[in-house]
Amino acid sequence: MLRVSIDAMGGDHAPGEIISGALAALNALEDMHITFVGRKDEVYSCLEGLKYPGERVVVSHAEEVINGNDDPGLSIRRKKESSMVKALQLVRSGDADAFLSAGNTGALMAGGLLFLGRIRGISRPALLTPMPGFHGQPVLFLDVGANMDARPEQLLQYAFMGRIYAQQIHGYPEPRVALLNVGIEPNKGNNQARKAYELLREYLPGFCGNIEGTDVFLNNADVVVCDGFVGNIFLKSSEGLSRTILGFFRQEIKKNLRYKAGALLLQPVFHKLRHEIDDSGYGGAPLLGVNGLCIKCHGSAKARSIEQALLKQVYPFVRKNVTGKFQAALADLTGQDHGGEE
Repeated sequence: MLRVSIDAMGGDHAPGEIISGALAALNALEDMHITFVGRKDEVYSCLEGLKYPGERVVVSHAEEVINGNDDPGLSIRRKKESSMVKALQLVRSGDADAFLSAGNTGALMAGGLLFLGRIRGISRPALLTPMPGFHGQPVLFLDVGANMDARPEQLLQYAFMGRIYAQQIHGYPEPRVALLNVGIEPNKGNNQARKAYELLREYLPGFCGNIEGTDVFLNNADVVVCDGFVGNIFLKSSEGLSRTILGFFRQEIKKNLRYKAGALLLQPVFHKLRHEIDDSGYGGAPLLGVNGLCIKCHGSAKARSIEQALLKQVYPFVRKNVTGKFQAALADLTGQDHGGEE
C-alpha cells in the first residue's frame, strides 16, 4: 500500500479542493492510502457527503497552519503543530511514503531538508516542473526556485536527477539534457555557466549542449537545467505571458461579430492551446534531492491539480523507487571535486 501524507490546510483553496482532488486519485487507485493532516473539524466537514473508501483514509489533527506570508525557516521550526510539519514528520518516521502540499513553498523546502535530509551526493535540492513542448512531450525544467545560487557541480547533480526523472516518470528512453544559457556556443555565458558546461559534457550521458530561452518550448531538449534564480524568473515570465495572451484573445474576440465568428471556427485550436499550457495537467513540482518525495503544488491549485499530482507524479515515483535510482546514479560523484557534498 502506497501511503501519502497530505497537508490539507495548505493553499488558497484548502481544505476543500485539496481533499476533493486527493479523493479522486484515491478512487482511481486501489493501493493508495491517504492521511489528511489538518484541523479535524474542517477536514471532516469537507469529507461529508463524498464517496471514498473509508478504510484507506485517515485524518490526523493539526491545529496550526503555515500561511503564505510566514517566514519559511522560522515557521517550520516554531509551528510544530502545523499541518505541514506534521505531514512531513509522517514521511520521516516511515509512516508515509510521500508528502504533498500546496502551501508555503519556502517552508516546504526548509521542511524537506530539515525533516528528510539530502540524498547522498546532493548538496542542494531542486524543484522540477514540466513546461509545454509544442513539438512533442513536455520539457522538464529545473531548478525553478529551490536554490538561488547553484554552483556548477550542483547543476551537474540537477542534470542527473532530471535525466532519471525524465526516464522513469515521463518515459523518455534517452533524454537530451541541455544547459540554459545566453547562447548555444560552449564559451557563452558567465563563469558558472561555462564551468557547468564542461562538467556536463564530461560526466553526463545525453548532454546536448546549451539552449537559449527561445528554444525551450520547441523540444530541442527533454530536460533543461539552470539555477533557481534564473529558473523561477523564466517560469513565472512564461506563465504570465501565456495568461496575458489568452486574456488578450478573450477580450478582443468580444469586440465584434466578425471576431466571434472567426473564434468559433478556431475553437479547436484554442482548446488545444489551452490544454498545452494548462499546468494543472501535471499537478505539481517535486523537490528532487531530499531523502523522500515532496510534491509542491501551486498555491492556487484546485482539485484537478491535486489529483494529477498524485496519479502522475507521486504514484509512479514511489512505485519505481526513483529516489533509489538517484542515489545509484550519483554514487560515483559523491566525494569528488565536481560533486562532493558541502
